[in-house]
Amino acid sequence: MSSRLFAISFDARQPERLARFWSGLLGLERADDSHGGVALLSGNDADYRLGFRPSQARKVAQNRSHFDLTSSSPEDQQETVARALGLGARHADVGQGPDASHVVLADPEGNEFCVLEPGNKFLLGCGLIGALACDGSQAVGYFWREALGWPLVWDQDEETAIQSPNGGTKITWGGPPLMPDPGKDLHLDLAPDDDPQGEVERLLSLGAKRLGSAGGGDGAVLMADPDGNEFRVLTHR
Repeated sequence: MSSRLFAISFDARQPERLARFWSGLLGLERADDSHGGVALLSGNDADYRLGFRPSQARKVAQNRSHFDLTSSSPEDQQETVARALGLGARHADVGQGPDASHVVLADPEGNEFCVLEPGNKFLLGCGLIGALACDGSQAVGYFWREALGWPLVWDQDEETAIQSPNGGTKITWGGPPLMPDPGKDLHLDLAPDDDPQGEVERLLSLGAKRLGSAGGGDGAVLMADPDGNEFRVLTHR
């Protein structure tokens, strides 16, 4: 039994509006969604979607997870930043300092993301969405390695990263200390290969906790990883 990463989903007060922002920024096409939200095809080798799920949760702190967008040149970085600002993003201060070579922005609902400078060797070949960068422990990196069957591509000084065998977006964890729960964030949606209940049991054995029904009428199971980050196991696609 195993799961594949079906979607990286945003908690969104206005799913349609937020999806339009990310579609315009990344040039992504809309996909059918049967899980009560809006979805975009990522076009990434890791083969996931971007999901936008309706939520009235209020953001109270910096997100634990954010996208790192790559650039091929200084001009490309500047163009991505300008396009984001034109679509409704704003500059954000997360303590990066005035000399940072990357640009930190927040989307129209306050979700932080970075536009990286060119020449980032770690994310070379990962695509425009180079990484989902997460605040999290080494243990949670190990958990997601087993949950998704993605091999570790970094494991040093309590920092970990995994990547699909097909390439594409890396998922990284920066080690302790863990930031507080931001109230709304990005979450992973998993699609079991065959038996959803059996997959839930496998994830529990790896250290997850079952939180109950995810709501929305689609039968998804709401769980939390060892760091307490919520994720969903989809019972149908």
